[in-house]
Amino acid sequence: MDKESKNEHEVNERIQYTDPISEMVKRAEREGQFENLPGKGKPLKLKGDNLSQEQQLYKTMKDNHVLPRWIELANEIDVLKEELAILHVEERKAKIKLTNKKIKQYNRLCPPSLQRNKIHE
Repeated sequence: MDKESKNEHEVNERIQYTDPISEMVKRAEREGQFENLPGKGKPLKLKGDNLSQEQQLYKTMKDNHVLPRWIELANEIDVLKEELAILHVEERKAKIKLTNKKIKQYNRLCPPSLQRNKIHE
């Protein structure tokens, strides 16, 4: 067997080989088994919704379980503010310091119209 026919034989083997796992994944995609997974992506429904571009982006990201860091920080800040109401003086100072640190991070990441003020003791 000369070198050229050997190479041709190897190429034919590669073309005929199918990966069994890839075939299973392709079959599952055709059957629709991946349709409702978080992060898979859902189609945009722009008609009928009177949403601004920012609202549509937020809705799409929320539907796909992907939120920007500043939204996560906003949720954390809201929880910390609720906890401040029931804390004593020393614990309260530490919690205020932590909250202000998160507010500073939040203000760097969020749009200017949504920035928050620091908490004063």
